[in-house]
Amino acid sequence: MLSKKLAAVSWSDRIFDLVVYIAITVVTIVTLYPFLNVLAISFNDSTDSIKGGITIYPRVFTIKNYETIFAYSGLMTGLKISILRTLIGTILGLVSASMLAFTLSRVDFQARKFVSTFLALTMYVSGGLIPGYILIKDLHMIGTFGVYVLPGLVSAFNVFVIRSFIDGLPYALQESAKLDGANDFTIYWRVILPLTKPALATIALFLAVGQWNSWLDTYLYNGSKDSLTTLQFELMKVIQSTTTNADNFRGRNMTEVMAQISPESVKMAITIVVTVPILIVYPFLQRYFVKGMTLGSVKS
Repeated sequence: MLSKKLAAVSWSDRIFDLVVYIAITVVTIVTLYPFLNVLAISFNDSTDSIKGGITIYPRVFTIKNYETIFAYSGLMTGLKISILRTLIGTILGLVSASMLAFTLSRVDFQARKFVSTFLALTMYVSGGLIPGYILIKDLHMIGTFGVYVLPGLVSAFNVFVIRSFIDGLPYALQESAKLDGANDFTIYWRVILPLTKPALATIALFLAVGQWNSWLDTYLYNGSKDSLTTLQFELMKVIQSTTTNADNFRGRNMTEVMAQISPESVKMAITIVVTVPILIVYPFLQRYFVKGMTLGSVKS
């Protein structure tokens, strides 16, 4: 009798596992197929791509698509600016958000309720696009690199996420550090920051993806400044265009360019170029999402 029950439970578990595996497989296919299709087209011969029917692997493999886009005059400038704004924006955003979050987490900070309420309001109320543009213009930031970093330096959402994590840390850690003679900055830098790595990694990923994918600020403030263009802005221009501008290629005529690459191939190749860096960075931050850094921090 017991063996029959165990067999029934075993079969039900197997059916459940099978359903789960099938669901995961379907979700994986649905998620990966668009990316693999774009990758296949980017590596496929442009003349053959016009025929259609490409799935997840190129029919006629070639790297001419990538050779041509890397000859595009605005691509390398956009890549450099995008990397700079992502690095600088992420680092400064983390520092400013974590310092403000640490300040708001202190019970002895008398204005914490007022500042928290003010920050919360900014999540629901904003001046809008035109007032924001006027503000940037009055600050003389149009046509400068600072417009990529300074306007979004402090995000209320990021501050509240880090503050919630800090509130969950044992306050005894800060008291112990004070007894050892540490000042507020030392407590923030040497006690709080190491223990908030999971929250910081999460916010860093949000900031990096936001900075890397941003193109509207380039369009609004630096659209006519070729030296401050970004990779996403260049991608947007390529997507909007149905033909390739021969002036953007180093002394190569239109006939030669179009013989090697089509507008569709340009879109797919640049899409891969702007996507891969984030895919490379994510695995290095993902481990902090599941790892608790405060376990064992308080000794009895």
